Amino acid sequence: TEAGTRQRDLVRQGVPTISVSFSVSPRWLERLSYYRSKAKINVKYFSPETLEFREQEMYIEGYKAKLEHDNSKKGLWSVSFTLESF
Repeated sequence: TEAGTRQRDLVRQGVPTISVSFSVSPRWLERLSYYRSKAKINVKYFSPETLEFREQEMYIEGYKAKLEHDNSKKGLWSVSFTLESF
């Protein structure tokens, strides 16, 4: 500020964001696509802040699926997305 004090706004501090990527079979691709269509999902994760497992409602953001290798079993897929907390 003009008075020489520091002001800092913290918006949603401590809200987890988890980046995820997998190489999956077509069966798992279907499962992950199903969860992508849900408005929210319950996620259990290990928190590095508390060193404990936590469970929280999250949603999937930025879902991408890409065919990596085509074979007789419908291929190997690369899937990535971010889990965002509400």
